[in-house]
Amino acid sequence: METRPPQQRRELILLAAGLVLTMSPWFSTAAVLGQLRTDWDLSNAQASWLTITVQIGFVIGAVISSTTNLADRLPPQRLIFLGATGAAVANVVVVFGNSFGVAVVARLVTGAFLAGVYPPSLKAMSTWYREARGMALGVLVGALTVGSALPHLINAIGGLDWQVTLIAVSLLTFGGGVLVERLSTDGPYAVGAATFDPSQIRAILNTRDFRLASAGYFGHMWELYAMWAWIAAFYGDAFSSSRAASLAAFAVIGVGAGGSVYAGLMSDRRSRSDAAALAMRWSASTALVTGFLVDAPAVIVLGIGLVWGFWVVADSAQFSAIVTEVIDPRYVGTALTIQLAAGFVLTVFTIFLVPVVRDAYGWGWAFFLLAPGPILGAWAMRLLRLGPKTVAEDPEEPETIWVSPFF
Repeated sequence: METRPPQQRRELILLAAGLVLTMSPWFSTAAVLGQLRTDWDLSNAQASWLTITVQIGFVIGAVISSTTNLADRLPPQRLIFLGATGAAVANVVVVFGNSFGVAVVARLVTGAFLAGVYPPSLKAMSTWYREARGMALGVLVGALTVGSALPHLINAIGGLDWQVTLIAVSLLTFGGGVLVERLSTDGPYAVGAATFDPSQIRAILNTRDFRLASAGYFGHMWELYAMWAWIAAFYGDAFSSSRAASLAAFAVIGVGAGGSVYAGLMSDRRSRSDAAALAMRWSASTALVTGFLVDAPAVIVLGIGLVWGFWVVADSAQFSAIVTEVIDPRYVGTALTIQLAAGFVLTVFTIFLVPVVRDAYGWGWAFFLLAPGPILGAWAMRLLRLGPKTVAEDPEEPETIWVSPFF
């Protein structure tokens, strides 16, 4: 058994804490959307754009990072600090701009800077873990999940103006960036900084397991961010209290941290594809029914939401884990950024479509349209599990992959 590097657990805790703080701006406007609708007289389309522009900004930032190999040329801790600082400043601009037009631009910039936070965090973690990498990535995605839910908790405290919530989120974001840069270091599995080499992008795209892992990730992303973006609005219609809706949204998004860790442990024991496929089957099943229960008793509508929240993000870390294992370690940061950028493009469509379908047909069909994503993603995981492996493993001792009889 591989000897674990010293300080491994400390570094994982540091990176997880950093992600909780630095990723909190993502849904900061979604958490205070009710107040913004009143103050700015927002339409449904405008409300959607406050989240959609973050996704677009993330894609822009990720494309710049991947095409320049930036994620593999700068130390990840420095890139995380720069990304967190930029996102914190952009989030504050929403407060002082105090208008929809300024907010849209600021949210775009927020997303672009967050592209310098998430992928480098995954890369930094991979320098500390080979064994138990699925668990470690699951912890980081769990941290991202809690960070995404954090604005809902701040808003649920009650009595806070939306400006106070956004400023608090920005302070936490900047603090997370400082924490990672000052205290985190690269692990023993780090490789030297890569040189700029555009040909590596083609090599990454030609890797079969990278393509299948990305296909699974795209199905996952079709569902995930639309669910996260609109779950607070769903509970706003399901519950009579706005504070109860915010607490429910925090709980449903936040419980995904447990799902991420559970799937990570499972992936280390069995396989990455098994863990991802199981999570996607569960999340697809709950997406099919959750919206139709909007008028059900509170305990039922919250309970099914917690099941969905647990599984909807549980698979996320495994797609990243596969990438860290099948791509040249010098270009893992670039490969992760490519995968994330393409996945976030899809989120734009579903974030926009959910309220459109809700207004026309209700929450049931709005959430129903998210289910095809994880269904197709689970199919990609089946192909990955059954096909030839490109993981750097002993060719004379191929890994035996367990195949579920239910898939």
